[in-house]
Amino acid sequence: QLQFVETGGGLVQPGGSLRLSCTASNGGLDSYTVGWFHRTSGKEPEGVSCMSGTDGTTYYTDSVKGRFTISRDNVKNTVYLEMASLKPEDTGVYYCAATRLVSDVQSMCLAFGFSWGQGTQVTVSS
Repeated sequence: QLQFVETGGGLVQPGGSLRLSCTASNGGLDSYTVGWFHRTSGKEPEGVSCMSGTDGTTYYTDSVKGRFTISRDNVKNTVYLEMASLKPEDTGVYYCAATRLVSDVQSMCLAFGFSWGQGTQVTVSS
């Protein structure tokens, strides 16, 4: 299973932007379905955006659609999440996950049971 190092979080005011990155430390991303997951206090991480490893198809939950953009660079083994128009409810820890066992991007964002890295904290507050 790929292991990721997530970076790019921070404190930002409502309406602000951040760019998160996660880099696989133990292998290549080729053909993996990838996703960004958001954990708020006391809850399991939930998928917010996922991307196919074959055709570039993306999926976004309704809460982030139009504000977040997922992308990937397989040469750098890195997945990005551009976050714009941030809201206080976007606050939490963000994690990456990847698998070859799920190809459908919506199913990826609904999946669970991943092994999480340290994540990166995003705090949206004035």
